Amino acid sequence: MEKIIERFKRYIAVDTKSDLDSETVPSTEGQLKLGKLLVEELNELGLKNVIQDENGYIYGELPANTDKEVPTIGLIAHLDTSPDLDGKVTNPQIVDYQGGEIKLNDQYSLSPAEFPALKDLEGKRLITTDGTTLLGADDKAGIAEIMTALDYLISNPEIEHGTIKVGFTPDEEIGRGADHFNVEAFGADFAYTLDGGPLGELQYENFNAASADLKIQGKNVHPGTAKNMMVNSMKIAMELDSMLPAAEVPEHTEGYEGFYHLIELEGSVDYTEMSYIIRDFSREGFAEKKALMEKVVDFLNGKYGERIEVEIEDSYYNMREKVEPHFEIIELAEKSMEELGIKADIKPIRGGTDGARLSYLGLPTPNLFAGGYNFHGRFEFIPVENMKKAAELIVKIAENAVQN
Repeated sequence: MEKIIERFKRYIAVDTKSDLDSETVPSTEGQLKLGKLLVEELNELGLKNVIQDENGYIYGELPANTDKEVPTIGLIAHLDTSPDLDGKVTNPQIVDYQGGEIKLNDQYSLSPAEFPALKDLEGKRLITTDGTTLLGADDKAGIAEIMTALDYLISNPEIEHGTIKVGFTPDEEIGRGADHFNVEAFGADFAYTLDGGPLGELQYENFNAASADLKIQGKNVHPGTAKNMMVNSMKIAMELDSMLPAAEVPEHTEGYEGFYHLIELEGSVDYTEMSYIIRDFSREGFAEKKALMEKVVDFLNGKYGERIEVEIEDSYYNMREKVEPHFEIIELAEKSMEELGIKADIKPIRGGTDGARLSYLGLPTPNLFAGGYNFHGRFEFIPVENMKKAAELIVKIAENAVQN
């Protein structure tokens, strides 16, 4: 446990938040910095064919130590953290949790009343923020778990395993993690991302996803003489949002329910831009949501005179249809969890993952838990025990792949 804590703290000290507005690959220098650190560590562990390519992707290989015919397994995590909050964590707190409130700083606390999951974590060792940054467990916990599992397999050669491929991707948080991933060169038969939440999560379904960017041209006239002439673009934006289903937003949906999420709105009387993300698990529901957005735009253009431009672009699709034909991958992970005393929590990902895109590129890639809670904000935390279990799960999957 001390080794995994040490690795995790070293990784989160590097600011790797990605930048949606950047046109570079990766989008931020910090991701290259962390990547170079990982290349050094992978080489020190003795992995083969370790590289950081021109796009900042890290690849490595742990050769098989058995002559048995075993599938090549890929392990993938992402380098970047969410752009939502500061990504350099130099003052994480380690709390031996005995219940009650955890004080992050003078302004913020983790309370079981607000975060009920804490009630089930008494007696665990939690790593939290100091309230000023996110923690970066999404997905530096995944990186630390993979590195620790590799270290363990190398240190215990009596554990038979096939070839294991390792990949660390940049810019997952801004939807670009699979853009330049070389699936053919990676050479795995299947892979797992270590990018899920609490202990036991096992996921092979995710949203179908699209972005919708709208530009609204108003007409500004002095308010004192504006009657029958002014067209307020911000009010059109408000009207547009009000015409979308009020209950189909993130704060009112769960499970398999999709949503429209207004993520950015900036404007004036004269001109407004707004951006949505659109999510649904079924292709039919996905198509209906996009069609409704276009229908609302058409209605308002008819009402106000062609003042709205909309661009809807698909981002990724539900990987279920690509993973289900290879359901033995899920069964391998579930069996390995059971042997470790972990109850598999199979449920859809209410978000994106590199595995969705990679599955459509020919590499079936379901998602395993990394162990954390409250990703992307100052209330993020992770039990060290969960990180240890994730590393043990990787080892057990490698071991069971040989036995099967």
